[in-house]
Amino acid sequence: MRMLRSMRLMFLAILVSLIPASSYAGVFISVGFAPPALPVYVQPPCPEPGLMWTPGYWAYGPDGYYWVPGAWVPAPYVGALWTPGYWGWGGGLYVWHPGYWGPHVGYYGGVNYGFGYMGVGFAGGMWRGGVFAYNTAVMHVGVGGAWGGNRVYVDRTVVERTTIINNTHISYNGGPGGIRHDPAPEERIAEHDQHLERTSFQTQHADAAMHDHSAYFNANHGHPANMAAARPLQAENHPAPNRTVINNNVNINRNVNENRNTVNNNYNRPNTENNYNRSNNNFNRPNNENNFNRNNRPNNEHNLDRPANNNHPQPQEHSNPRPQENHGGGHEEGHGHGR
Repeated sequence: MRMLRSMRLMFLAILVSLIPASSYAGVFISVGFAPPALPVYVQPPCPEPGLMWTPGYWAYGPDGYYWVPGAWVPAPYVGALWTPGYWGWGGGLYVWHPGYWGPHVGYYGGVNYGFGYMGVGFAGGMWRGGVFAYNTAVMHVGVGGAWGGNRVYVDRTVVERTTIINNTHISYNGGPGGIRHDPAPEERIAEHDQHLERTSFQTQHADAAMHDHSAYFNANHGHPANMAAARPLQAENHPAPNRTVINNNVNINRNVNENRNTVNNNYNRPNTENNYNRSNNNFNRPNNENNFNRNNRPNNEHNLDRPANNNHPQPQEHSNPRPQENHGGGHEEGHGHGR
């Protein structure tokens, strides 16, 4: 058993060493059993222009998996886009790959978080000069004069081209029952960008969730009371890491081949015995026995339309079937696993 564990840790170390520095920041977290399904929720309307949606996700803490609510976050610089983090399988463990800011949306494991993050790239909007325009086919925005002119548009085609069907709301890539999606060429563009890790206010937001007992799966059984933040996070401005790579008139998602078939990842959940309600989970020493009680699995009968440090290291050189109309709220169009 010790030898097996040592081999897994060695494999994980090799795996981490092969990941470009641009693709992560901070400490890797690995767990021996899969994260729960993504819950379905409704995206709160964007209260003012210039805010970027960061989808909710399952993080891992002292008492197991806990939900970090989705939130509207001011872009740290003009041209910035958010690439969500994701859980990926490797060496018998589920490894968390943190999200980051950059001029392009990169690879996030094919996880359909909703609200524009449909599995490949970002269909929720684009920068037009110094103004961010929202695709209201998948994003909820406010009303009134501030939302006129070039701040909104409707493009359902890009949504269809970039959606990975995920009717069971799987929240991880690879492994038993996981999403099968390798990085597409358009997702690899971001590997050549300079990236900025989450802002200090995003870190505070995640820390608050970690200290909220009700956010843990073993307390909410996959249905957190607080799915999305009611108010936007505070602004934190940074200089653009590399202005030469930012083209405000180009939407990375428009490089997707028109004939690309969306991938159907409507897998049956694996019949494994991972126990989400493990009270003795340890950050650094995950239990690899995959002891999963299926009776504690989250309710997966969700609507596809779902989506919601002060320590800033210097930016690092980082690295089908037609989707159902209901993508958000969890996943209505414009909503998330959500909309």
